[in-house]
Parts: sequence; C-alpha cells; structure tokens
Amino acid sequence: MSQRKDSYRAALQRGRDVSAPQPTVTTLHSRYFRVTVEVDPDLRGDLTRCVGRPVSSVLFAGTAVLRTLAVIAGRVSRPGG
Repeated sequence: MSQRKDSYRAALQRGRDVSAPQPTVTTLHSRYFRVTVEVDPDLRGDLTRCVGRPVSSVLFAGTAVLRTLAVIAGRVSRPGG
C-alpha cells in the first residue's frame, strides 16, 4: 500500500508544469465546515477587463453621493444656517 502511495505521489509530481503560473488557493474554515477556493491565475485579467468599468462607475457614483451628503450635513450642522 505504501509503495502504491509513493508511486501515485511521484506521478503527480511528474505531471505538474513548474513554469506555469500556480493557482491561488484560499481555505476558509470554521468549526463545522471547511471550504477551499482555487482561483485560476488567468482569471484576474479576465475579471479586470469585465468588471473594471462597472466597478469604477459605482465608485464614482458613490463618491458623488458621499460628497453631496457631506455638504448637506455641513449646512444642517451649522448654527444659524
């Protein structure tokens, strides 16, 4: 049994391409369960292209709303305003 495990591990090592970018692995665990998320290295570029513009639009809109709220709060909080 041990020899079979060793040959299996050796086959796994031979199958790996060392020059290829390695995936990002994150493990989230709590008392009752453990989740491992493996992200493909090429996914970062794909997500940046697909999500970049909508996220920047949301951030721009959020900044505008917060500035407006800050101006309104500044007017309300002034005594005699």
